[in-house]
Amino acid sequence: MAYRILLAEDEESLREVIELNLELEGYQVVSVEDGRAALDKALNERFDLIMLDVMIPLVDGFAVCEKIRLENQEVPIIFLTAKNTSTDRVQGLRLGADDYLSKPFNLEELLLRVQSLIKRGIDRSRSAKEISEYHFGENRIDFSRYEIKTFRGETITLSKKEIQLLKLLIDRKGEVVSRRQILEKVWGYDIFPSTRTIDNYILAFRKYFEKNPREPEFFHSIRSVGYKFTEEIID
Repeated sequence: MAYRILLAEDEESLREVIELNLELEGYQVVSVEDGRAALDKALNERFDLIMLDVMIPLVDGFAVCEKIRLENQEVPIIFLTAKNTSTDRVQGLRLGADDYLSKPFNLEELLLRVQSLIKRGIDRSRSAKEISEYHFGENRIDFSRYEIKTFRGETITLSKKEIQLLKLLIDRKGEVVSRRQILEKVWGYDIFPSTRTIDNYILAFRKYFEKNPREPEFFHSIRSVGYKFTEEIID
């Protein structure tokens, strides 16, 4: 079975050249021209590698990468971009990309990186079960099964949005995540629910995970800003 690659590139001539060369190597390529289409494909279909241009329309490559990583930690992601500053490179890698190739690039180098990243993705998938769980205090989260086991010994199945919000907060442990960021990253870019919805989710997390929900140890509200997950008690 051919490996599947998602290619998001708005420059038509470059997209066609990359697609042709990947297909000549035996890969099955799905190509899109903007970030929203890339998100739709990435979140609803299976791919062995995702290739993102940073400056694609509608939703930029960085935002696409971050949204994908909320749901899929295994698929390799490579940025193809004309932006070659160290700041951009660090940002891309920080958001979960595996590689960063600056334009113009050598096609042979690109194909070698594709081969290497797909192998890395296969190895990562084999160990995915081991890294799909997170423990804090006496609580456990199984992201793959959408299940939690609380300090009381209860096993509870959560909704997809609850798991996504938990993952976002835990991935940014110790950082304040704004309500706006949560709405964009978890609920998407078209329709935002009320910020009260997030408050209700946080209240539910405290009920699940906190021994004293009125004095939370893990899930903190930062007044007028957002929320923070920490494993250390905040004064």
